[in-house]
Amino acid sequence: MLTDRFARRFTYLRLSLTETCNFRCTYCLPDGNDCASHDTELTTAEIQRLVRAFAMLGTRKIRLTGGEPSLRHDLSDIIRLCKQTDGIEQVALTTNGFRIQKDLPKWLEAGLDTVNVSVDSLDPSAFARITGADRLHYVLQGIDQALAMPFRKVKINSVLLKQQNATALPAFLRFIKDRPLSLRFIELMRTGDNGDFFNQQHLSGELIRQQLLVDGWSQCLKSVTDGPALEYSHPDYAGRIGLIMPYSKDFCADCNRLRVSSLGQLFLCLFADQHQSLRHLLQDDDPQPLLHWLQQAILGKEASHQLQQGFSGSTRHLAMIGG
Repeated sequence: MLTDRFARRFTYLRLSLTETCNFRCTYCLPDGNDCASHDTELTTAEIQRLVRAFAMLGTRKIRLTGGEPSLRHDLSDIIRLCKQTDGIEQVALTTNGFRIQKDLPKWLEAGLDTVNVSVDSLDPSAFARITGADRLHYVLQGIDQALAMPFRKVKINSVLLKQQNATALPAFLRFIKDRPLSLRFIELMRTGDNGDFFNQQHLSGELIRQQLLVDGWSQCLKSVTDGPALEYSHPDYAGRIGLIMPYSKDFCADCNRLRVSSLGQLFLCLFADQHQSLRHLLQDDDPQPLLHWLQQAILGKEASHQLQQGFSGSTRHLAMIGG
């Protein structure tokens, strides 16, 4: 099993398939990213070896991220190979929704269990300002399409931005009133290249949490493969609300996830100062060297990300490792 020095077990892998993205989100890639590394992204054979090794060490959930993972022409093949790997119980996808209506049936047929769609505002003009794409109507139609299909879960990710969506909670509550989906509010995180933007836009999720408690929302129990969100439910709402608050006390205490970039770098933490390449271990079908390497590497994971002290590590932007 993958267990670190602090007795945390790692059952959840976030695998970035590409750094390329076709949106220009202000908090991630405001100048876009038509990445020059297409030819050096992990191949399907390398991904298969990687996923098999993680599964052998107790990983039960794989989340495929980007950049924008749907820009990989072989996304459905990757979903399928993950789902068919012994030990993997859940395959999830995080997407900006650009191709959701066209490709959703293929993803479901390949075995996708959960889809997360980024929606930072329900106002079309604000959505376009934040993402650089006038696609809100299309994305929302795709979400309703997903809700009509047999997915295990449909989720929305919304990054909290003080000057863009700080007052958007009522609109989002109306949206989930009759839709059985999970809405995740994510605190903006500081990275190596967004210091000024972070200082202007950071908004604490604690403000929303306090409002939810006042309004009768109750915190839900988490399963062992759930991510970092604290999820809340209300008897009058079909949907739930989740809060991802990396600046909160003890955020890292129950960490259960690791990240691998599209170039084969292991991120023990989103904000670690150094990242180790494991790609050389993906060139052979023998999993034992990679298993041993991972078991040793996990011992270097720190107790906390130290974001509260202003430390953002060497992560340049969130598209490096899927946010």
